[in-house]
Amino acid sequence: MIRVHDLVKTFGEFRAVDNISFQVEKGEIFAFLGPNGAGKTTTIKMLTTLLKPTSGRVELDGLNPAVKQNEARQRFGIVFQDPSLDSELTGYENMDLHGVLYHVPRKIRIERIERLLKLFELWERRNDRIKQFSGGMKRRLEIARGLLHTPKILFLDEPTLGLDPQSRNQLWTHVKNLNESEQVTVFLTTHYMDEADRVADRIAVIDHGRIVAQGSPAELKEQTSSDSLEQAFLTLTGSSIRDESAGSADQLRQFAKMWKR
Repeated sequence: MIRVHDLVKTFGEFRAVDNISFQVEKGEIFAFLGPNGAGKTTTIKMLTTLLKPTSGRVELDGLNPAVKQNEARQRFGIVFQDPSLDSELTGYENMDLHGVLYHVPRKIRIERIERLLKLFELWERRNDRIKQFSGGMKRRLEIARGLLHTPKILFLDEPTLGLDPQSRNQLWTHVKNLNESEQVTVFLTTHYMDEADRVADRIAVIDHGRIVAQGSPAELKEQTSSDSLEQAFLTLTGSSIRDESAGSADQLRQFAKMWKR
């Protein structure tokens, strides 16, 4: 469903993603893990048409997203790390607007909105404005919205960041059920190793722009002689604190140079 081959992204002399390759099978839950600034977000942006690769190739359901952007966008839904709902609209209105933007026929849109809101336990709150929702409710609505146009792939960029354990557990239960019932392929990033250990079929670990390990949670723990995925992750990437802004600062400097030319 997702194929990445020798993917590279540079910003001037800064190499954010350095010749990575991996693939994600249909119906798989795939976790893409790495420290701050490791290249996760840059990779997701290339997979979701927001950035063009410097070199290498990406395929989403057989399409190159850098070439066929509109067709590729119909194939996936995405939940960004930062909130993206309109807080002045109701839950139903946010869903309906998304369906209109993706040209989902009205009859199908109405049926699918009801099904998804019921699935994510939001139907009773459909007429409430988003500013009245809790953090967990907003995240569940964003995921429901991302699934409205029946995508084959769902990208989740740290979807449980800042949520309490109960909300995190509930959200992943819903995602797992949907993955199993509709065979939606899920590509996720998270800093919660227990989540990745519990829900992911396979994991790729990226560090300094390179893939340093791939395998199931059990395989990564075995490869590193670790009792937990967190310990395996630290063994693979080190325990020093990363400055996420370092890579971003380099990128900003390069963008500034480009604008001056």
